[in-house]
Amino acid sequence: MKWLWTVMAVLILLLQVRLWVGEGSFAQVWSLEKSIAEQRQENARLATRNGRLYAEVRNLRSGQGAIEERARTNLGLVGKDETFFLVVEP
Repeated sequence: MKWLWTVMAVLILLLQVRLWVGEGSFAQVWSLEKSIAEQRQENARLATRNGRLYAEVRNLRSGQGAIEERARTNLGLVGKDETFFLVVEP
């Protein structure tokens, strides 16, 4: 009868090991949940960035004003009837 209790104890111990370590264990589930949360944050950040980029593309496609603004700020271009002034701070 004592051997039966020993066998049952060993089986319970083996089942506990499977529960805490290895594939499908609590540790693996916690790790996967953490990875999923991090990926969702990254996806939200990228979705916001994509929204800004789509808005910029729509703005550039829709009118001349956005293109002129880009040319002025990024390339330093000046219009035909405009005078360029460079203000130097002391």
